[in-house]
Amino acid sequence: MIRVMIVEDDPLIAAAHREYLDRIGGFEVIAAVTTAQQAMRTASEAARACTPIALTLLDLGLPDASGIDLAAALSGVRPGPDIIAITAQRDLASVRSAMSHGVLLYLLKPFTFAGFQEKIQQYLRYRDALGSGMDAVSQRDVDRALAVLRTADGRSTARKGAAPGTEDAVGRAVRDSDDGLTASEVAVAVGSSRVTAWRYLERLADDGTVARITEYGNTGRPQIRYRWRR
Repeated sequence: MIRVMIVEDDPLIAAAHREYLDRIGGFEVIAAVTTAQQAMRTASEAARACTPIALTLLDLGLPDASGIDLAAALSGVRPGPDIIAITAQRDLASVRSAMSHGVLLYLLKPFTFAGFQEKIQQYLRYRDALGSGMDAVSQRDVDRALAVLRTADGRSTARKGAAPGTEDAVGRAVRDSDDGLTASEVAVAVGSSRVTAWRYLERLADDGTVARITEYGNTGRPQIRYRWRR
């Protein structure tokens, strides 16, 4: 079991992390904390007890400190955890800063189970490439592990026929709505055709990220409204 710490101040998102890890299997959530101070204390105590945290799922927008500063501080824990940033911060400066301070992978909110699973599987391939324990690795091992991380450009992680940017925009439109959206409303919001919006909404519904709500109008013709599962 891979020991995990969740650092996320939104309890619903933290619960989603835990649920998704349970669905994937092979992970044990040791702690779910909401601040950088709690995260440092938890990681330090686990390392001192010889039960170190292997992986941290880190939100960069914490209430008491920058998640990027926390990532840098966690690198001083021995042994330090690997870090996957799961955040709404999508500007290039934040991405570069996070990666230069020890973040291995970067997942943007809102995310689907499929997107989350792809990042976790990518991380598992990285672990497999480097091996475990304190054994020395060869240059070939290092190169293979780094190549695994470089596949995060969307070509290997996007589902067949899916554009990551469009799926992200569709998910964000539904998440930000109070009562959910129809495919036509999503199409207007993201600037796509209704068919394209419907296709991505159905994928999100199949993942369990959004719920399908059937509504009947005065004409009796039903329409589907998609609502973010909060």
